[in-house]
Amino acid sequence: MAHAPQMRIPATYMRGGTSKGVFFRLQDLPPAAQVPGEARDRLFMRVIGSPDPYGKHTDGMGGATSSTSKCVILSRSERPEHDVEYLYGQVSIDTAFVDWSGNCGNLSTAAGAFAIHAGLVDPARMPRDGTCSVRIWQANIGKTIIAHVPVSDGAVQETGDFELDGVTFPAAEIVLEFLDPADEGEGEGGGSMFPTGKLVDELDVPGVGILRATLINAGIPTVFINAEDVGFKGTELQDAINGHPETLAMFESIRAQGAIRMGLIESAEQAAKRQHTPKVAFVAKPADYLSSSGKTVHAEEVDLLVRALSMGKLHHAMMGTAAVAIATAASVPGTLVNLAAGGGDRSEVVFGHPSGTLRVGAEARQVDGNWTVLKASMSRSARILMEGWVRVPGEGL
Repeated sequence: MAHAPQMRIPATYMRGGTSKGVFFRLQDLPPAAQVPGEARDRLFMRVIGSPDPYGKHTDGMGGATSSTSKCVILSRSERPEHDVEYLYGQVSIDTAFVDWSGNCGNLSTAAGAFAIHAGLVDPARMPRDGTCSVRIWQANIGKTIIAHVPVSDGAVQETGDFELDGVTFPAAEIVLEFLDPADEGEGEGGGSMFPTGKLVDELDVPGVGILRATLINAGIPTVFINAEDVGFKGTELQDAINGHPETLAMFESIRAQGAIRMGLIESAEQAAKRQHTPKVAFVAKPADYLSSSGKTVHAEEVDLLVRALSMGKLHHAMMGTAAVAIATAASVPGTLVNLAAGGGDRSEVVFGHPSGTLRVGAEARQVDGNWTVLKASMSRSARILMEGWVRVPGEGL
């Protein structure tokens, strides 16, 4: 019986922030996958190794976590004042679908670096040495991101002494700016940063009761609750959450109710097909704790504690887009995030997460009674782990 050979597709495997993903130039994809649809989804699932009932991604490039089951497509942008278009797919681990409903803030860092590596940035805009400000159109959410990528001798500088909690080795610092990051695409609020018009809502969660929550569209739609309201301290590491199915089910129920209130879904059953957004996170006032690396985070080092779940599991550090949501919510007096940080006007916060700490900033203001955010910023790093070709069986692609 004859068997078709594997397809050979140019690809680059990159770390961006605390995530990893397989990066493609749009022009290098098979013709059927150069447009949105089933062929593209099948390709990305096969590249990652999903769906995998074993939850290991042994037969693919994925790492069987929400941080490592990602694919990215970049192409030159025809939009004025933009260099590249960046499209992100979150590949489900154990079910057959790719979620295109949001961005990955961590891989936005790598998108800037990859754009230069892949020759997608006009050479006239490239300094020989210094910083190249790559202007990225984030196609999932229709927003602009500026990645300030260090350049040395005409190429991306990847090595350096910038340390990022959640990443083992130091690298070169890349500063990200998320311009006007409030999500305008969906929700009952018609593009409002706070889709219900309230800074704090009450969610009636089956099996839990009434919970106070801040529902925000900034960076990525996020549901914030108080840690103490669900029996936690905000100092928890992954095992304290991910090893308990009943706890994960509770957070998923909270996430689903938040998504309904934000107008992202109509019923709780639909949440299973929208795993990437919204995120759910819990916040607490500063406290000492031991990070996953064994380093002690002292209460005086942070403004607040935040733990966030991604794709149904507690994240090992913090999603970049959720960090934008944290910074934005912290800058608005009266949100649960702002109150956990001590209240008042804030343009920057340092928060503690399972792997350590992160500093993020946001510029928010009230216009005609409505809150809007001008930009959010943070520092990350990125580097190429491997480049060449990814091979996948060609049947059905």
